[in-house]
Amino acid sequence: MASAKGVNGSRKELLDAHAHVSNQIFNFINSMSLKCAIELGIADAIHKHGNPMTLSQLADALHINKAKSDGLHRLMRVLVHSKLFDKAETTTEAAYRLTPASRLLLRDESLNMVPFALTILDPMLVEPWLHVSEWFRDDSVTSFATKHGMPFWELQGVNARLNNLFTAAMACDADFSTTILTNECSHVFRGLKSMVDVGGGNGATAKAITDAFPGLKCTVLDLPHVPTLEGCENLSFVSGDMFEFIPHADAVFLKHILHDWSDEECVKILKKCKAAITPSNGNGGKVIIVEMVLDDNKEQKYEATETQLCFDLQMMMLVTGKERTEREWAHLFYVAGFQKYSISPVLGLRSAIEVFP
Repeated sequence: MASAKGVNGSRKELLDAHAHVSNQIFNFINSMSLKCAIELGIADAIHKHGNPMTLSQLADALHINKAKSDGLHRLMRVLVHSKLFDKAETTTEAAYRLTPASRLLLRDESLNMVPFALTILDPMLVEPWLHVSEWFRDDSVTSFATKHGMPFWELQGVNARLNNLFTAAMACDADFSTTILTNECSHVFRGLKSMVDVGGGNGATAKAITDAFPGLKCTVLDLPHVPTLEGCENLSFVSGDMFEFIPHADAVFLKHILHDWSDEECVKILKKCKAAITPSNGNGGKVIIVEMVLDDNKEQKYEATETQLCFDLQMMMLVTGKERTEREWAHLFYVAGFQKYSISPVLGLRSAIEVFP
């Protein structure tokens, strides 16, 4: 039996270790509390109110069962601790107000993370996490396949609910990243006459880019079952498989695509991209990639690194992809026949990577 000093350390080390493991065990409660806040519409209620809301005001606005008002108080206590909301002291009682984080939970704002959060925290995507240890010992390609009986992309093609969830999540994420991309990385698109957005979903990203750069004509390539926006003069849609063919253009745009696939599959995609941007005269264009670049030296903030590592495991669980370090990216580019690349780390967790033949 272990002593109060622990097996290999002091009593304080033992208690600190116990607290650390306990925090890891209960981390899922933060995610589920966030999901609950979105479903109840807490951020929307406070925003509509226009001022900090007391607990009783919030309970009335959300139509909370009066017998469960203490439960709302305890939920808000966790959400405040997570910095999703802030608490202001009034003359009578505490009141809750929005933070920069909870403003991303406002459904009516153009830049919000609601569809993305509800997709990632949906039971269809959460339940495969309960089978990861089983997956390590079976023959399934992912734990998603272990749970659902088929790979993610295959199920998305036949399950309307999953397809709608995923499409909405990608569209909302596109709005967020594209706004920053077109402002902070305008040099990436300047001078281009044509571009193919590979796996561009409903075309929201391509439309935002063509709106920002009116001289640029963009073609969105995606699978036939993906719903699309209405085309216009500078925006068109082509159904197809990026592993088979990518239309010719000055540039090929890959946003959050390559992290879905294995190294071997990425090389195949990049070779198709290279063929698409290399005309008969040999003067090539470029490939524009928006993805995470993991920091080998751990120079980033702890929270950013933790999120990137969690994304990496999400790719392992969901599909056959991964998040990559700069060294891993460089290797893929070299094997696919590219000569140089440039990384602009201006998108928070993600970077804009330009790759040249």
